[in-house]
Amino acid sequence: MTTTLETTVLDKTRELCETIINQPEFESMRTRIDQFLINDAARAQYQELTEQGEYLHHKQHQGVQLTQEEVETFEKKRTALMNNPVARGFLDAQDEAFKMRDLVSKYVAKTFELGRVPGESDFEDGCCGGGGGGCGCSH
Repeated sequence: MTTTLETTVLDKTRELCETIINQPEFESMRTRIDQFLINDAARAQYQELTEQGEYLHHKQHQGVQLTQEEVETFEKKRTALMNNPVARGFLDAQDEAFKMRDLVSKYVAKTFELGRVPGESDFEDGCCGGGGGGCGCSH
């Protein structure tokens, strides 16, 4: 059974979602993501770098020293990926989408914390305020 509060919150959440997708920036993000998804070469390049990065991370986590060759090979592949405009567009769009999601989450969480709609000043002080993190806390 859905309560009036749940119905109202769901309606407003859908309204927020519609507002987000109607922004020109959102369309640009979707276009860059779609271009990446249909580009087999860019996806393969991204996948290869991701797998190699996971392998090297696992190796380090096990206490094994990485060779200079492994590091250089990874850096060359990373540079190549970043120089690929389709892959770079995807990574930038992904970053923009995460920032938007995090902004919405931050405001909703702060609303529950304060019991009111937060203002800009509510994010200026304290842990992870204003600058979006970097304070060393777990947020």
